Amino acid sequence: MIPNDLSSRISKWFDGSGPGADIVISSRVRLARNLAGFEFLPCLTKQRKTDVLEKLKDAILSLDIGEDVFFVNMADASSLEQDLLVERHLISRQHARGKGPRGVIIAPSESFTAMINEEDHLRIQVFQAGLQLKECWEKINRIDDMIEQKVQYAFSGEYGYLTACPTNLGTGIRVSVMLHLPALKMTGQIEKFFNAARDTNLAIRGLFGEGTDAVGDFFQLSNQITLGVSELDIVSEFSGSIVPRIVEYEKLARAELLTKQKNAVDDKIQRALGVLKNARLISSKEALFLLSQIRMGVNLGRVKNISITTINELFMLTQPAHLQLNKGRPLDPDSRDAVRAEIIRSKLCRN
Repeated sequence: MIPNDLSSRISKWFDGSGPGADIVISSRVRLARNLAGFEFLPCLTKQRKTDVLEKLKDAILSLDIGEDVFFVNMADASSLEQDLLVERHLISRQHARGKGPRGVIIAPSESFTAMINEEDHLRIQVFQAGLQLKECWEKINRIDDMIEQKVQYAFSGEYGYLTACPTNLGTGIRVSVMLHLPALKMTGQIEKFFNAARDTNLAIRGLFGEGTDAVGDFFQLSNQITLGVSELDIVSEFSGSIVPRIVEYEKLARAELLTKQKNAVDDKIQRALGVLKNARLISSKEALFLLSQIRMGVNLGRVKNISITTINELFMLTQPAHLQLNKGRPLDPDSRDAVRAEIIRSKLCRN
């Protein structure tokens, strides 16, 4: 059962707080695990999938992680409820549209989720606002140890944790940060970022993960190598080297914009404000693009009386599933565009 208010409030880790949240919106650490004695998911019968689901659900719900977590049976959830969880980054699109017995366990703060029967038997993830990868790692490591006291993981002394996809072998860890990089985009330096990431075996994805585009200048950066390197080394490299370098590049690009293109920046920001405060129809893609400009304006001090929390709230609450669940009924695309525009006008014109 999904809480009734989930579609009407922002996730705590997406509220614009946390260290360096002007550029690093959030941090996430995810672990992939499988149960010993069970085939990988594609080879499991429906009954065996049910057995995995019940075994992991019972184990995790019995843990004391500091919050009273709740379980959502994905097979019983409506398509809108599934999409809501995707929009809030609590599950993957693959999990939402999967078949057969599967579920997700969610902490009310949304700082912890556990997907059961996604690609692997279990994928647990922890979120924090801003750059807090070490805090994410400490929490998820503690929870992972607690789960392992209840169940036996598939593990090899040679290959580490065994996973359905060979790229996750070893530690099974994915460390990622969600970045807002509008200045690198505006100054034409974003390709350097892409090339540097590829050269260092990092993956770049869009706002909603694998297979999505970088709409609104949001990028998810994550590691690709998990075999032969420790979890703590990956987390430390991200926290102490990789992310700080990207943050510094974005800061330099923002300073360059204010020095060399201040009028052009102000024009772009004010045009975005003008459209959003007056539009009667606006698509989710256009809203993300224009809100990105305003978010940059707030962080550069070019926009007053609008908070980052308000902008981040609009990013999330104007997504299609959020709009429809808040209205209590499915909406066609034109109706969604009208409701989205109304919500944005109401929020921005209040300030």
